[in-house]
Amino acid sequence: MSFSNSSLVSYTKISPNRTSPRNHVIDTITIHCYVGQVNVEDMCAWLSNPAAKASANYVIGKDGRIGLNVEEKDRSWCSSNHDNDNHAITIECASDKTAPYRVNSAVYASLIRLVTDICKRNNIKELKWRADKNLIGRVDLQNMTAHRWFANKACPGDYLYSRFNDIASKVNANLGVAPSTPAAQPKGTQASAFKGLSEAQRAEKMLEMVRKNDDSGILFSVTTAQMILESGYISTDLAVNANNCFGMKCYLSGNTWKTVWDGVSKYAKSTAEQDSGGNEYHVWADFRKYPCIEDSIKDHSLYLLGAMDGAKLRYSGLLKCPDYKSQITLIKNGHYATDVNYVSKICNIIERYNLARYDGEVTKREESGLPVVIPPVTPTSPTYIVQAGSFVVDEYSQAMLKKVKELVPDAFIRVEGKNKCIQAGAFSLKRNAQARVKLLKSHDIDAIIK
Repeated sequence: MSFSNSSLVSYTKISPNRTSPRNHVIDTITIHCYVGQVNVEDMCAWLSNPAAKASANYVIGKDGRIGLNVEEKDRSWCSSNHDNDNHAITIECASDKTAPYRVNSAVYASLIRLVTDICKRNNIKELKWRADKNLIGRVDLQNMTAHRWFANKACPGDYLYSRFNDIASKVNANLGVAPSTPAAQPKGTQASAFKGLSEAQRAEKMLEMVRKNDDSGILFSVTTAQMILESGYISTDLAVNANNCFGMKCYLSGNTWKTVWDGVSKYAKSTAEQDSGGNEYHVWADFRKYPCIEDSIKDHSLYLLGAMDGAKLRYSGLLKCPDYKSQITLIKNGHYATDVNYVSKICNIIERYNLARYDGEVTKREESGLPVVIPPVTPTSPTYIVQAGSFVVDEYSQAMLKKVKELVPDAFIRVEGKNKCIQAGAFSLKRNAQARVKLLKSHDIDAIIK
């Protein structure tokens, strides 16, 4: 095996944290994020400290300069996997200190140049990326890997990870790889259809999509509000890159229920969970990837109606719930979400956009296959809305919202004409609304019940 190093290097500090020589030809690229916008000298210094027990073949500093930390003939200690590091050139990129660990344009441009150079010198004809950790080692199909696949880490951060396809495309253009035949137009609605819309417009578009594509019998308001909350109005990494608008993981309730997911397409990312005390923690998980948003809507409803908990339905009785609050409460009690405030968040979204206005149109399919119209129901709650001020000037409404949120985390601004009203709760029992008003007034916040 013959190896060389990149001529793009402007600084060299060889780390003792390495295995010499590597035991495999170079056929893989593994890109990492180095937490902190620092220069190559600082990066190499830390990676050369024996106590760090870590290193990388190359580092890229905040100004785009490239440093050599472990020669290509040797294996770096970078990806929490010996076999991967024997196959791969590892590259640490200076990034922000917090998620999504963004790298600047200088770093990104140098990364493209460096990976292109590595591929040319190591006879890697094409850079391939499918975002599938099941293809590790199948360099004929995928020759890029991610640190997060080998350890419970955020690396390379969602900023870089979501751009691996772009990196591969740019590098391949530099390598002279002919663009592949344009893929057929994807079926159904893609996340890009929501680009440029306000949150209110997105909510309305989602409600119409649910009305058109969901005949499960689950209330339109519940499905739409879950979609808004889980996907951040179709803006999350998972929604944009996988058309997954409900946080549906690959493995759910034994996967014994009917599904429209193909069982293969996946998207790996970090996700926030909460324990019973409301304390947040993060885990890495594989999520379902759909060809369109319509499939995400259908799969979500199929899951709620077919998921099993042992010998019984996990969400048994869901279609018998008379209103959105009872439906979402049953869903939460079936351990759909770990967020202790999940029910109130969903109800607040429903009220904010009046999503329940079409719930009387909901249809479901009985065993005969014929549609059955569910009569309109009058929601039992909420009835009493607590309002903590109404403002015309944005600055004043935002200042009041910030103050109210210290007491009521789920408070939000409800727009009524030119007025921006601070909603601090909605209750089915008047006494509960009165208690909320009393709380706010005890902190010098003028509140009323509407």
